[in-house]
Amino acid sequence: MSSILIRNLAEVATPCGITAQRGRKMRELRVVRSAAITIRDGLFDYVGPEKDLPREDGSFDEEIDARGATAIPGFVDSHTHLPFAGYRESELNRRLQGESYEDIAASGGGIAATVHATRAASKGDLVANILRRTEIMALHGTTTAEAKSGYGLNYGDEMKQLAAIDDANDASCVRLVPTCLAAHDFPPESKAREEGKSAYIDLILERILPEVSRRKLAKYCDVFVERGVYSIEQGRAILSAGRDVGLRPRIHADELSDSGGALLAVEIGAASADHLMYVSDGGIAALSASGTVANLLPATSFFLMSERYAPGRRLIDSGAIVSLSTDCNPGSSMTESMAIVIQLATLNMKLTIEEALTAATLNGAHSLGLAAELGSIEPGKVADLVLLDAPSHFHLVYHFGVNLVRDVFRNGKAVVHQGRVV
Repeated sequence: MSSILIRNLAEVATPCGITAQRGRKMRELRVVRSAAITIRDGLFDYVGPEKDLPREDGSFDEEIDARGATAIPGFVDSHTHLPFAGYRESELNRRLQGESYEDIAASGGGIAATVHATRAASKGDLVANILRRTEIMALHGTTTAEAKSGYGLNYGDEMKQLAAIDDANDASCVRLVPTCLAAHDFPPESKAREEGKSAYIDLILERILPEVSRRKLAKYCDVFVERGVYSIEQGRAILSAGRDVGLRPRIHADELSDSGGALLAVEIGAASADHLMYVSDGGIAALSASGTVANLLPATSFFLMSERYAPGRRLIDSGAIVSLSTDCNPGSSMTESMAIVIQLATLNMKLTIEEALTAATLNGAHSLGLAAELGSIEPGKVADLVLLDAPSHFHLVYHFGVNLVRDVFRNGKAVVHQGRVV
């Protein structure tokens, strides 16, 4: 039995529970000052004041002096597009000169540009790219991340992306949860023709989703419901087919317009409705009365230089389950940092720091079906935690623009020590 004592903590700050928190409860962190944590066989054992550490615990295999650090749960990033090749930095410069995201996509940029680069990459290339990105994630405190396909847009390259996630998971310092997003867009070669679009939907329904399920390459199925992409009816058909073969729905919803995506997410029992910049009053009401998580991605609004953010304050006050994610992707949110997401959520969406921390940990874990195991620092849960070089969790926002992460543990083992990947 391996054992670790982490002592001399300025504080432990964590949400609590084995399911998501809603409304005012998102502010109810357990904060323990002058704290200690013990870990046994990869699980939290004691979390409390150091002065109350049970004497019978005796000696430990490893004793760590936290030197006044603050312990928080490992971040859970529940919306990313990690297995991609190529970059689109020139598109950022075009946006700075006044072009819109939709204008750039219409000229051959956007998702189509990444599809071209990803199709040209080998599976090994994609595995290497994922591992580089998960190292950066770990350095910024993430211990679990969802990862979507969606840059293949054909049978072989969608399978290649999902297989790359599967292969990378064995070596990644971040736990990966795979999602099939074959319905991210229509293939560039068939997007101009309605019969081409119909044929691709048939491919998703008849070949891609059944094979993904058979090979256990994903746990979730996602679709981009938006004007010019997938309609409500098409989204419903794809998500229903995914659910029928054991892939729980997620949905890109109401990102660029009020497409009715949030309502569809609730109707179909999706794990999450993501983006929600244009969610309707009816969508907010439906989410608030449901178990579908409102997964908000403020870095996307920030990176696209949009003044429109998802209504995080209204969603929480209405009683919706709210989580936060990076949307890490090469076109609209090129970041692996959940800390910047927390800063944007508080400063631009008006979440409190406590709410943002809950959204970035326990509620994200809930949206991935992992809240019973992850997302909080409590005895019996998996020992995923972050030590911040800060005297309190408020410094996550107060001391902005820098990386405060000193050490990261996943399954009770150090994956980052003194700011370096182990």
